[in-house]
Amino acid sequence: MTPQPENKDTPQGLAFAVSAYLMWGFLPLYMKALAHMPAAEVVAHRVIWSVPVAGVLLIILRRTRDLRAALTSPRVLMMGAVTAALISVNWGIYVWSIATGHALDAALGYYINPLFSVMLGAVLLGERLSPAQLVAIGLAALAVLVLALDAGRLPWAAIGLTLSWGFYAFFKKSLPVGPNQGFMLEVLLLTPPALAYLAYLTVTGGAHFGGDFSDTALLLGCGVVTAVPLITYANGAKLLRLSTIGILQYIAPTMIFLAAVFVFGEEFGRARMIAFPMIWLALVIYSVSLLRQMRRA
Repeated sequence: MTPQPENKDTPQGLAFAVSAYLMWGFLPLYMKALAHMPAAEVVAHRVIWSVPVAGVLLIILRRTRDLRAALTSPRVLMMGAVTAALISVNWGIYVWSIATGHALDAALGYYINPLFSVMLGAVLLGERLSPAQLVAIGLAALAVLVLALDAGRLPWAAIGLTLSWGFYAFFKKSLPVGPNQGFMLEVLLLTPPALAYLAYLTVTGGAHFGGDFSDTALLLGCGVVTAVPLITYANGAKLLRLSTIGILQYIAPTMIFLAAVFVFGEEFGRARMIAFPMIWLALVIYSVSLLRQMRRA
């Protein structure tokens, strides 16, 4: 029986996790270069070119037996189909957000996500919320309300990213395979519809792959920029405490925020000047509460 890892931080875990979050933080720059392509086409290539990257890793780690077992289990396949659908929706909203000038909404969605996960645990698992966590969730809700009142609509991209990633993480915990095998299972399940869509684009003359050299190279690279951060994060998370992961997860949305404002030139108007500090304050309250809980435990 494989021993459980100790609940402590390790240098290797910190290096893996920080590397993953930095890669996610720089990802908008890569996705912006694909902004002239439909989001669905980009997602399809993210799926297809992730398969060889994840496959090579499983071969190196000698974990292919676990994947074969998962592929023959109807229960695991059904659970994998749920997480695959959720991650594809998340990727689609993210790619669309970056391409259409809504990177600030993407940052907002990933800032809110840890608070949504806490609320999800309370609603679906009966976990008890501390007063500090309730305050943090309330502040996040008020921030969304400020943005909705200013724009006359809800920030749907931010909400979509929060919901899709939050439920993905929730169901992923129940997937009875390792993180690397689980990712491979998801992209394998998504490959048939991705191939069908790309075949349709090719037949109708709408495909970007195989035409311009730079477009083809960028689409080929989608597998690396998709699979490597996810796999790196999965291996780092096993070697860090929950509280450490909880703090590090703000690296990526902060980098997305900075890229949106200072690189992409998105407008940071009055409503966002009110809403984002509310979110940051909520995350400070949440993080302090999380650290205190971990110390007591």
